[in-house]
Parts: sequence; C-alpha cells; structure tokens
Amino acid sequence: MIKKNMSNFSRRILGISLMMAIPFMSFAQKSNWQNLDLKADSTFGISTERAYNELLKGKKSTKVIVAVLDGGIDINHEDLKSVIWINKKEKPGNGKDDDKNGYIDDINGWNFLGSSKGSINYETLELTRLVRRDSAKFGKMDVTAVPANDLKAFEAYQKNRAELDKQLTEAKAGLENYSAIRSAIDDLVKKLGKDKPTTEDIQAFKPSSDLEANVQRILLEQLKNSTFEEFYNSQILAGYEHFKSQVDYNLNLDYDPRSIVGDDPNNSKERFYGNNDVAGPDARHGSHVAGIIGAVRHNDLGIDGVADNVAIMAVRSTPNGDERDKDVANSIRYAVDNGAKVINMSFGKSYSWDKAVVDEAVKYAVSKDVLIVHAAGNDNENLEVASNFPNPNYENGGSAASWITVGASGPTNDETIKASFSNYGKNTVDVFAPGVDINSTVPGSKYEKLSGTSMASPVVAGLAGLIRSYYPKLTAIEVKDIILKSVVKVEQNVTIKDDETTKTVPFSDLCITGGIVNAYNALKLASEYKK
Repeated sequence: MIKKNMSNFSRRILGISLMMAIPFMSFAQKSNWQNLDLKADSTFGISTERAYNELLKGKKSTKVIVAVLDGGIDINHEDLKSVIWINKKEKPGNGKDDDKNGYIDDINGWNFLGSSKGSINYETLELTRLVRRDSAKFGKMDVTAVPANDLKAFEAYQKNRAELDKQLTEAKAGLENYSAIRSAIDDLVKKLGKDKPTTEDIQAFKPSSDLEANVQRILLEQLKNSTFEEFYNSQILAGYEHFKSQVDYNLNLDYDPRSIVGDDPNNSKERFYGNNDVAGPDARHGSHVAGIIGAVRHNDLGIDGVADNVAIMAVRSTPNGDERDKDVANSIRYAVDNGAKVINMSFGKSYSWDKAVVDEAVKYAVSKDVLIVHAAGNDNENLEVASNFPNPNYENGGSAASWITVGASGPTNDETIKASFSNYGKNTVDVFAPGVDINSTVPGSKYEKLSGTSMASPVVAGLAGLIRSYYPKLTAIEVKDIILKSVVKVEQNVTIKDDETTKTVPFSDLCITGGIVNAYNALKLASEYKK
C-alpha cells in the first residue's frame, strides 16, 4: 500500500497533524507537465514531447507489453480501452483455459484477489497479519516461558504488537479528529443552505463561534485553488475514509477477507487461483498509473501517456491494504509468462511475510529479460535505514539487475524539486521522476490529479516501454543503464525533513544518479548505444 501526504489544513482547524492516503492538490501545474522540457517550458518534466518532435518522427516502433501490477484498471476508459492488452490465445467468455496457462478467460490480465465469489477490496496490513499469526503462539506467553530457540521470534512479535497498537491508537485518533472536522464543515454548510457553496457564499457567512470563524477562514483559503466539492471529497471525505478503513480493516486483527479467494494463503507455492475481473472493486489507483504509462496520445481526449505503442496488461495484486507476497510473486510470473517486457509496481510496505517467494519471481523476471520499475514509497523516509518491500535485494545475497526504484520529483527546479512525501536513498533509490499533481485517467472515463511515487514509477515504466518499443534489440539491463545514464542532474541543494529536522542536502544524496529521468536524453543515448 502506497501512502500519500495530506495538506495541513486539519491541524490548523483542530490542532492535529496527520499523514493519510489522499491526493496532494496544488492545482498549479499544467496537466501534461511530466512530459514537458525544463529549458523550453520552464518545467522539470522528462522532455517526452521534445523527444517525439525531434527524435522519433518517421521512426517505426513495435508494440511492447507493459504490465501494471496494481489494484485494478478500468479497461473501458475512453483513453485506455484501445491500449489494453488482449490475450489473443484466449476465447472470451467460454469458461475454458484455451491457452492452457492455468487462468480461465484471462482476456486482459488476471486478478489474484478474487474468485467466483467476488473480489477483495479492503485488506489488513502485513503488520496486522504477522501479529495475528504470531499471537496464536506467543499471545499468552511472557518471556520466562519462551523456549530459547523461539526467543528471537517472540521478541519480533512483541515489537510488532507494540507497533500495531501504536498505529491503531493513532488511526482511532485520526478518525475522531476527521469526524469532528467533517461535522464542523457540514454544520457550516447546513447553515449556508447550499450543498456546493461558492467562495462568495462562504465570504458572506457570519460566524457565531471561533470554530466557525476558523472553518470559514480555512475554506476560503482552500477554495482559491479548487471548488468546494473537490476540496470536500479529496480532503475531508478521503481523510475520514482513510482512517475509518485503517480502524475497520487495515489494523483490525479480527478482519480477514481472504476466504473470498479460496486459496491457502499460507501456501506461497500455490499458483492458480483468482478470477478475470481486472478492474476489481476500486480501479482508481491502477487506472491512474496505466494512463501515465500509455494513455492514447493526441486523440483529443484527456491526457497523453509517455509511450505511444504499448499494450497495458492489467494484473490485480494490490488491495486497499497491504499486498501479500504470494500474490505479488504470482503476478510477476503471470506478467512474464504472458509477454510483458516492463512491469510497473506502484505499491510497497514495511513488512514482508515471505520475501523469498518474491525474490524467486523477480529472479525469474530478470532471467526472461523483463525490466521491473518500483515506486520508492511516500513516507519521506531514507531507505538506507527504513525497510521497504518488495525490493531488489535478495535474501541470500545479490540483487536484481533489471530493477529501477523511483522517487518523486516536483515541477520546479529549486530546493523543492524533491516531492515532500517521497522516500529517498543514496544507494537504494535509482532515479527521480515527476510525481506531483500528475493528471491521469480514473474510472468512468474521468481524469484526476494525484501525487505520489505511485505516479513517478509509471513515468519511468512508460519511458522504458518507449525505449523498448523503438529499440527492441536492447535488453532490459541495457534499457535500465540508458535510463540511469541519461538523467538530467539536479545541481542545487534540496530541503528534506529527517526525524522532524529540516536540513539542506545535495540532491545527489537522495539517489544513485542524482537526477531526473529524461526521455530525450534516453532516446538519444539509445540510438547510439554500443555503436
């Protein structure tokens, strides 16, 4: 599960400061800024449009399959439906496994989070699952009763239990706070007598208490950049629903939806389960990711994806909660076996149940010349210290050669170029890419601006697909090398927060390359590669 930062309006209303999974909304950027050029447009995009205009005109390309491992994709979206992968070996709707790959009617991909009974929406966090597993053994023990060979596992359980209790306490407080915020705004709107008040309506309101005055002031500030409906839905409702889902599902030891799938969740070797509902109950995140990669270019609809000749394979592996290692491993294998040459993984978590099974799947992908692109995460943490799964480092030593970890950057070439929420790591994050206010596809043929390394990763996956499309002889490892060598270096220092302390560091301290990916430079280098 990839988390996002919120604005600090809630703290200013009720004296709280929270982190939550909602859009970062500044509404200041051009809807296509990630594809623009720093010199020509004064925006630190990746120069995609310049690459098409100056390097790719008249050139032929081959279609590349890019797998999106995510929460689901709206395959009927107006700007996506023509680029969705179709399994031509399978006959739609006949209830048979025509291509004998173990998955019945997998026309556009596969959903490892469902069965004929339906599909999982909410899930627990990995932390919750680990505590539930270990509490069966250690829950009623104190340290004096633990056998010596179980002492390490018992200590891990105690640490995890304390962390779960801490997170649950914070989530309950967040839910209480957001309930109060929501009520305060709802009461003010009720007094106004309008469901969708304008700035003028709110300005004309006469507050009768300090709370109403504070809410009025904050609303007026927020409505400078959005409508009341946009603000209320993306900030207030999203905040409330985030904490409610944490309390009710993510951190709830008694909640376990896995029976819907009907597999044995403890058997990581099990391969063949799921259904062909690749949208699932909530396709917002995955649809947004898919659009960034390959939404149809220049069709007078919505947005332009980075790549112009890709097929998007939908593989549902990520619920509203933490993905399971078993599902991630099977999703990687499914993508590889069905022809994907690039895999995007815009998800992550702090704990792992069975890292070995994911490692084996990653090794398989590397052996089959597949490039994996992964989001660094949105907790503003240093991945040299903080744990983040999945990752390219194998348990038994070595690392995945065709894996790129991506941090998120903003549009302005100054000390704010690192997105405030983005994780970083001098030796653990490879590159940065645009991830703030990225406009893309969401279900119902709609479009929305979202922020996160979840958005930065598909920018790079799209670039990888673009390179592999125009230069199909390049290997996954060579494409990674090209992307990393062709970044635009960030020369100035940037501001980061570390343990609540703000400090200024060189951007080169944040990632291996010290730069932002660049399509123009990458394609130019690809044309000259190994000449």
